[in-house]
Amino acid sequence: MRVKRISLDTNILVYAMDRDAGERHGRAMDVLDQAVGSDCILATQAPGEFFHVVTRKNGMPAKDAAEQVHDWMVLFPTVTASPAAVSTAMSLVIEHSLSFLDALLIATVKEAGESHLLTEDVQDSRSVLGVWLTNPLQSGWREP
Repeated sequence: MRVKRISLDTNILVYAMDRDAGERHGRAMDVLDQAVGSDCILATQAPGEFFHVVTRKNGMPAKDAAEQVHDWMVLFPTVTASPAAVSTAMSLVIEHSLSFLDALLIATVKEAGESHLLTEDVQDSRSVLGVWLTNPLQSGWREP
């Protein structure tokens, strides 16, 4: 059974562009390739965080980072956080001890009807609000 909707977390986007990330780079590129052929949508938060991370920490020129973000936002449909998602995110922080940005991403993709968030931020798959958080960079991962 194929997943109806997936989304990508910032770390997958960063590793896909970081050629110095070794095996993670290759796996993240594979994930992006598979995402193109699936029903993948991006929460605008992820490419925004990507821009911040690669220009501040990784030294990518802002123009190059902006072009990459633009390409992804043309390639994948995007969704934004609603006021309800912000409220849900605050509840997730309280109830699940998540960081606010992780909680906001989960709440936003949940509203968009996504069932899987691909992220390196988990060791084992787990569900929050019915959204499966899955690490596609682990060995043995297969597309949901």
